[in-house]
Amino acid sequence: MKNRSAIEIYDTTLRDGTQGEKITLSVQDKLLIAEKLDDFGVDYIEGGWPSSNPKDEEFFRRALDLQLKNAKLCAFGSTARKPDAIEKDPNLTGLLNSETPVITIFGKTWKAHSSLGLGLEDEENAELIFRSVEYLKSKGRTVIFDAEHFFDGYKDNPAFALKMLLAAEQAGAARLVLCDTNGGSMPKEVYDIVREILDKTVVPIGIHSHNDGDLAVANSLAALRAGASHVQGTINGIGERCGNANLISIIPNVILKLNGRFHHKLNLKQLTSLSNSVYELLNFPPDNRAPFVGKSAFAHKGGIHVSAVLKESSLYEHIDPKTVGNRQRVLVSELAGQSNIRYKAKELGIELPDNGDLFKKIVQSVKKLEHQGFQFDVAEASFELLLRHELGQFRPFFEVLESKVHIESGKNREPLDQAILKIEVNNEIEMTAADGDGPVNALDKALRKVLRGFYPAIRTIKLVDYKVRVLEEKKGTSAKVRVLIETSDGHSTWSTVGVSTNIIDASLQALSDSMNYYLFNTEKVTPAPLHAETE
Repeated sequence: MKNRSAIEIYDTTLRDGTQGEKITLSVQDKLLIAEKLDDFGVDYIEGGWPSSNPKDEEFFRRALDLQLKNAKLCAFGSTARKPDAIEKDPNLTGLLNSETPVITIFGKTWKAHSSLGLGLEDEENAELIFRSVEYLKSKGRTVIFDAEHFFDGYKDNPAFALKMLLAAEQAGAARLVLCDTNGGSMPKEVYDIVREILDKTVVPIGIHSHNDGDLAVANSLAALRAGASHVQGTINGIGERCGNANLISIIPNVILKLNGRFHHKLNLKQLTSLSNSVYELLNFPPDNRAPFVGKSAFAHKGGIHVSAVLKESSLYEHIDPKTVGNRQRVLVSELAGQSNIRYKAKELGIELPDNGDLFKKIVQSVKKLEHQGFQFDVAEASFELLLRHELGQFRPFFEVLESKVHIESGKNREPLDQAILKIEVNNEIEMTAADGDGPVNALDKALRKVLRGFYPAIRTIKLVDYKVRVLEEKKGTSAKVRVLIETSDGHSTWSTVGVSTNIIDASLQALSDSMNYYLFNTEKVTPAPLHAETE
């Protein structure tokens, strides 16, 4: 990196990030995220645009009570609307009323936006930028100037874009941030332009990239390599359209790949936790395929890969996953080999005997079942039961002898779904029935109803996710389906799978595995001997 000075992190998750589709944060959510960002060590937290909505105004009022240790809170807004009405401009007044130590304002640096959008002459736009920055600085605030559409503007008319940038610098802006607002620039363009601007300005230069070309992280890194010392982005890359530059990817790349350093010492081991906690507050599932922090980032499926990873992880991992708070995972599938089975057994705390024939049997069983449509890399509870069964450590706690589902519907009548089960436990045969909201819900209720009498602990678990996938689409309604179920006892969750041409049967398989897995892992519960085994 040409830039050897400490790099500032400017987080705009709470403002630019919330402009993304389906992204909403309450005031309390924003306060919690602000505290997490401060603990992690970012330098600036952009809280919102106080003049745009009541929620942001409330956030800034309540944020005054935050005891920030590392970060400075920023309010965001635009330049004034008219050069001759700076002190009465409602936007600037709202920014000052937020009482933040730092204010970020954006101004037009693409001539087309200035002349066509605002109807301003070049000198008028430069004056608007100059006087807005000067006024805010005169009120004792640190001012950051975001040069909106800078790269497009500079490529179109370099003289105009530079003139606007220098107007902000001459007025006292502390940082000049070059924005790739449309997200269409290329890394080489960004690198070259940043280098040119650094030769023509004095104050530190920053980068603000959008991801419309899937290059926001690459463009941010290019700018930092060119000498920028301030980087803006969001956690998990959330934001308008295709999102903003993802700080979760930028930060480890700077530290681990570019040998750069940030202003505050960051604990990279908190990176995965930070990413997941923001997803949680957004009520979004984490992105399993996210670089560095995703569940799949260090997951290995092919047997040859796993064999190599067990010998030396760097052969198939670009960093140690623990560095960013993640972990290595080995998946079990039709691509599995003995190395996968050994790794997974160790991860599950299962001691395997040194028996090559047994390994081959387990591998072949897994491959056969996956060929039928089972998927164990996302149903580890079902895999553990399979493995323990092969080792003679598990037998089912119950056996479903018969199942029937009754469905009624018609015009002017309420739908009725009822499940009837005949189950054997402890040499006893029980029959039960339950109504439900759909046949699978009825099955779930009936199964729980009969098992509660034998295993009261079953009351504590609940189904939290249910997915169905058609495996052979060309066969239409006769196709096999795969059912994935996620269950929780309030402390942990586990996933199970079932496959059949009958969705009810597939669901019952997954439900039965789910109950058996819980009972197997619950203390002081032993499997009930089935009638067939006692004869």
